[in-house]
Amino acid sequence: MADADALRRARLLRDADASGAVTLDGRGLTVFCDNDYLGLARDARLIEAMQQAARAHGVGAAASPLITGYTRAHQALEERLSQYTGRARALVFASGYACNAGVLGALAGRGDTILEDRLNHASLLDGARGAGARCVRYRHADAADAAARAARQPPRLIATDGVFSMDGDAAPLAELARIASDARAVLVCDDAHGLGVLGAGGRGLLEEAGLGVTEVPVLTGTLGKAFGAQGGFVAGADELIEEILQRARSYIYSTALAPPLAAAAERAVRIVMEEPQRVRRLQGNIAHFRDAAAQAGLPLAPARGAIQPVMVGDARRALDAAEALAHRGFAVRAVRPPTVPEGTSRLRVTLSARHRRADIERLAAALADSLPQTAGAAASAPAA
Repeated sequence: MADADALRRARLLRDADASGAVTLDGRGLTVFCDNDYLGLARDARLIEAMQQAARAHGVGAAASPLITGYTRAHQALEERLSQYTGRARALVFASGYACNAGVLGALAGRGDTILEDRLNHASLLDGARGAGARCVRYRHADAADAAARAARQPPRLIATDGVFSMDGDAAPLAELARIASDARAVLVCDDAHGLGVLGAGGRGLLEEAGLGVTEVPVLTGTLGKAFGAQGGFVAGADELIEEILQRARSYIYSTALAPPLAAAAERAVRIVMEEPQRVRRLQGNIAHFRDAAAQAGLPLAPARGAIQPVMVGDARRALDAAEALAHRGFAVRAVRPPTVPEGTSRLRVTLSARHRRADIERLAAALADSLPQTAGAAASAPAA
């Protein structure tokens, strides 16, 4: 068991200047641990959209969407998300967490079973508990185990992350879609870490897998990662979204997303649709990191997206490695229990379209120096 101090979480104070240079706790670092996958969080067009919306609507929504909190900024964002996802309708929540919790609570209840991947994001697991449903968890990304459990106890919903937030691997969506069809269940996919990252057009894991609304009726996502803003959304058929609007407690009983953030998110989605080169640049950086890491002998997980965990194992060793990286000028956070299981602490590297190839190469070298035993042990094995 790792010592208590190795598991204690601490916040880093982040500052940034007008150029976008970042300091964490006063140290100037190149950040490889945030979720700004397309480098849009500081884009001047998003800032301008926020400023215009603040002048038009004020800073906050001041009410829930079903009172007076639904503005033209929200309407424009939902229409843009519908266009981006290719689905009839979208509904915007104040956060991705609120979205997943609200969606599961709206579509299932007491007496229902929700079948979930064991490594699903906390918002999906908590959503099942909040719904009062029985949550049955199958082995991570194991379609055969999911099928066996669905046969024993037919679920109302099957819920999965698209790209898993700590391991960076992808769900077997096509197989889960078949299982859901056989069980007459509804498949819910939270593609928070796939949207803007995977697929030729950056439309996520569903685009990459060639799946649509028939196979995956419920698509949820976040606006706070690749889109650089804030909020969450669900997209699907018109009648399904209407049911969620009428029943989701986290939508009905919460102040709406701030209109300036809705306007910034709409602009970001439009940029992603109009500038596919951003997605290609990110995908190129991901491939470049994996090549550099393999040459450095680093142990990589089978991750295709922007999340590239470097497994360490021991929590204290992961913390020490993160500090060694900071001394070399890189911000990479150590992820430890209870966020991940005991013995699986890791350095969670995330790539962005804003990263330069030279910085990626320097990071791979610094990782190898910070984890010499791990790198040496992995040198003979190709990266997954």
